[in-house]
Formats: sequence, C-alpha cells, structure tokens
Amino acid sequence: MLHLPGGRTPEPEDVVVGPLDLAARVDEALGVQAVAFGLTDEEVGVRRHIVLRHLKSPGARALGATTPSGRLVGFVYGMPNNRTHWWSTVVQPYLRAAGHEDWLDDSFVITELHVHPQYQHRGIGRQLITTITDGADEPRSILSAIDTESPARALYRSLGYADLARPVLFPSAPSPYAVMGALLPLRHR
Repeated sequence: MLHLPGGRTPEPEDVVVGPLDLAARVDEALGVQAVAFGLTDEEVGVRRHIVLRHLKSPGARALGATTPSGRLVGFVYGMPNNRTHWWSTVVQPYLRAAGHEDWLDDSFVITELHVHPQYQHRGIGRQLITTITDGADEPRSILSAIDTESPARALYRSLGYADLARPVLFPSAPSPYAVMGALLPLRHR
C-alpha cells in the first residue's frame, strides 16, 4: 500500500487531472502503462516511438493525473480518428463486418488510458476519459480494449461505450480486443 507523508494513504482528491506535456513526460507515462498493462522493456521502447509519432497528429491531446509531489499516476491521450492511421486500418474490416464502419469518421479516439494500479478504483480513469472527451469537437468517441470482462470495460460501459466489433485481432497482440464506441458527451455518473 502506498503511503503519503503522515502515514496517509492517497485519496482521489490528492490527485489532480490536467493538461500533460506527454512528449516531455513520455518515459514516466510509459512507466505507468508498463505497470498497469504488464509491458516488457522492449514493448515500452516500441510504444515510446508510437506515442511520440501520435503526438504530431492534428488535434492530439493528453491529460495526466498527478500527485501533489508531481508524480504522474495516470494519463490519457487521444486524437481525432484518421482512417490512414494503423489502428484504423486494422479495425476497419471488423467494424465493416459488424455494420459500424461509419464510426471511423467524426470520432475522437482514446488511444491510451492507464492508471497506476495503486491508484485504480478511485475515479481517476473516469475523470481522465471524461475530461479529454469533453474537449473533443467530434460527436463520438471510439477505443479498443482487451475483450474480457474487466474493470476497464465496466468503466467504459458505465460511460456509455458499447461494443461495436469483437473479437478484433491486432498483429502480435496475444489477446483479442473489442472496439467500443460512445456518443459524446459521455455519461458523467
């Protein structure tokens, strides 16, 4: 269990969600993702290049969740979807087969959302995703998540995301994914 000065455990109000210069803090963010998602050092290295490339996309934005000491304990980033991006080219045939290909247009993609395990189940992920989508110009949002009943999938469903296509197989991913979509604004329960 993580403890703050004075022996306190962290509370949700101890974490602040706000704009994140993800390019400057990419290694710290990927450290959170590595712990939350179980990534190897090699996978982190590959993702570092992907994140930095994504951040050059028009409309790409990131938010971070930081402690009072400035430690990054969660982050989200996304961008308006572009059908020429790798992710879209992989999910497009699955969405077409399910009758949902139109979701690739006029959608804000949640590219990554991760919260350090010691800070999960405190509403931080919810605050990150609702805050970033509240700033989107697009009328809907899409994302992919591992196709299993997990706290992440439960969170997405509680916000209004529904399965659009599943199972979706990404090259070299060990598990199938689901593509989910929601109309914006998300439900802010």
